[in-house]
Amino acid sequence: MNELHFLITEAEAGQRIDLFLTAYAAEGQSRSFWQKLLKQGGVLVRPAGLPKAAAAKPNYTLRAGDELWASLPEPEPLQAEPEDIPLAVVFEDADLLVVNKPRGMVVHPAAGNWQGTLVNALLAHCRDLSGINGVLRPGIVHRLDKDTTGLIIVAKSDRAHQKLAEEWHTGAVNRWYLALLHGSMAEPGGTIDAPLGRSSKDRKKMAVLPGGGRRAVTHYQVLERLGGYTLVRCKLETGRTHQIRVHMKYLGHPLVGDKLYGPRNTPDVGLLLHSARLQFVHPISGETIELEAPLPADFAAFLADLRKAEA
Repeated sequence: MNELHFLITEAEAGQRIDLFLTAYAAEGQSRSFWQKLLKQGGVLVRPAGLPKAAAAKPNYTLRAGDELWASLPEPEPLQAEPEDIPLAVVFEDADLLVVNKPRGMVVHPAAGNWQGTLVNALLAHCRDLSGINGVLRPGIVHRLDKDTTGLIIVAKSDRAHQKLAEEWHTGAVNRWYLALLHGSMAEPGGTIDAPLGRSSKDRKKMAVLPGGGRRAVTHYQVLERLGGYTLVRCKLETGRTHQIRVHMKYLGHPLVGDKLYGPRNTPDVGLLLHSARLQFVHPISGETIELEAPLPADFAAFLADLRKAEA
């Protein structure tokens, strides 16, 4: 069994323990995974000032100074089927690989998407993937939306997976995205610090929840204004579901091609959101890794057309 240890800070206090653990795992392990483990007594908490630890319930509210111990079950044997799907591998060694994910590819099998996923392709590419996340998400440390393109890290060993998850929790993994927005953004850049949670009006959507939700921070910089559009670079401080998409809509500039959050007349070009650059410390060697992925052809072509129209 692998054991994780946490000492809760003032900034982390006030969260439900199941939500905290889900965030720690960089959305690799699901909330249901942690709730099941909590119900089985697999997570112990020792409140500050008390001598003994006890099993925590899924709805336990964390306090500053709490110590947590989470005992992860041994990795399950992989069951997702390998498929011979081409992969654009940007970096690979014995412990991890980084892939440039194409638009339309789901990261891991789930209801309605049991085949053709990144996991299916990875199993054909290499069989030595981390098994921490179970049979359907081997090696998956973090996710990209189906229609988001670009760089995604995959762990090939359990040790690398745990170290990368720790880096995610501490914010040591730096991620930059390129996004094309509706409208001409007036300001040169800024920071959006607005908590996100599930929308009460539509459970398929996320929304800014001023009175609740989980902390979400996006830094952005305008790169180019092209008529009625703006190209921005976004740097994530947190990694919430649909974070960039919801934050940009919150500013009044939804992403081009976003059928969920964008206007009805958004161009039918696919979601123009690209994970363009990653910087992180290699979980085993300690080396700083910096990687970039060029814009996909359709994103680049749409920008080229806008620039021609401006000329």
